[in-house]
Amino acid sequence: MATQIAKDLAQKAFVARAPSARTHPRAGAAGRVAAPVFCKSSSGSRGPARKNVAAKAVAADAPADASSQSEEYELNTLTTWLLRQEQEGNVDSELAVVISSIALACKQISTLVARAGISNLTGLAGETNESGEDQKKLDVISNVVFSNCLRSTGRTGIIASEEEDLPVFVEETYSGNYVVVFDPLDGSSNIDAGISVGSIFGVYEPSEECSLEDAEDGETLMKNCVLNVCQPGNCLKMAGYVLYSTSTVLVLTVGDGVYGFTLDPLVGEFILTSAKMQIPESGKIYSFNEGNAALWSQEVQDYMTSLKNPDNWGGKPYSARYIGALVGDFHRTLLYGGIYGYPGATSAPNGKLRLLYECAPMSFIAEQAGGKGSTGTERVLDIDPTAVHQRVPLFIGSPKEVEYLESFTMKKK
Repeated sequence: MATQIAKDLAQKAFVARAPSARTHPRAGAAGRVAAPVFCKSSSGSRGPARKNVAAKAVAADAPADASSQSEEYELNTLTTWLLRQEQEGNVDSELAVVISSIALACKQISTLVARAGISNLTGLAGETNESGEDQKKLDVISNVVFSNCLRSTGRTGIIASEEEDLPVFVEETYSGNYVVVFDPLDGSSNIDAGISVGSIFGVYEPSEECSLEDAEDGETLMKNCVLNVCQPGNCLKMAGYVLYSTSTVLVLTVGDGVYGFTLDPLVGEFILTSAKMQIPESGKIYSFNEGNAALWSQEVQDYMTSLKNPDNWGGKPYSARYIGALVGDFHRTLLYGGIYGYPGATSAPNGKLRLLYECAPMSFIAEQAGGKGSTGTERVLDIDPTAVHQRVPLFIGSPKEVEYLESFTMKKK
């Protein structure tokens, strides 16, 4: 009986304290809080309508165009681009690692170039490279940076640098065995003047005919290294360059068009800024070192004279633009159209540029962008190298401009 009386008293006390609305103890005199709202569920039970309230709150707070805000803050980096290329079958995971290591090397070189004057990295290193050219301090350092990054990947079997006499077998490799050729710092003579410079690189698969594992001695190993490196440009799996200028720009191709990335110093990543780049079919800009004009063949001299004759071009001749660095001159040509040329001369019949480290990678990029790369008499990508530092003349750029030059140079052939 006592228990029943206690229950009745407790029930009456609860009903007396539960009005439809009550004052929250911390809300002040005017602050009243609504009583809980109950609704029936599908099963007939009563409970707080929390799901409906939450759903309405989310709907009210959601922006009108959430997808546009997502796109605004989305960063399409080199890493994410490589993942998509791997999904599409354009690269494998091993090649993606090699490309990432090259990008890392170029980030380091970009910093070194920007701080060259501060860090006392200008001037000569007191050495010469294989071609007898004086090496700048940054030539030597950039070569070390590139080599270290490629070695650390474990995916490169051979690396060949313009600054080294011979290709180098990478003992640290355990997978991939890609062959990487590179010019670590193109146009380094511009460093002291603060003018644009760049890096050029290309990647080949190892030749099946030249096994490094089967080499019985050092001489055979070196021979196989050289044979692996000396492949025609049409065997390239990837090629690219980096321009160190007002911004650091990476341009590369894996055989599926040309893509441009810009280094964001705040994020520390290369961000995709240009997809499926195309070189204009023609362009009235030429990039030649005309100081050597008297040493060129008569055919090239005649071609150059025709560009300067206003009567041939409706009263407006071609414009000359020449930086003295292949990467800078080619990048402008890729964007604006025109032609870059380094002809042979009486003092250097095959020109100055190296086939493996400069001409083949750049020609691969040009063709992927709809342009052409030629020696004046043949397609650069069809040349079978006979030496790791072989030189060839180079004419590269808009297809119509290269074809017009060949209309002169083919006469000699």
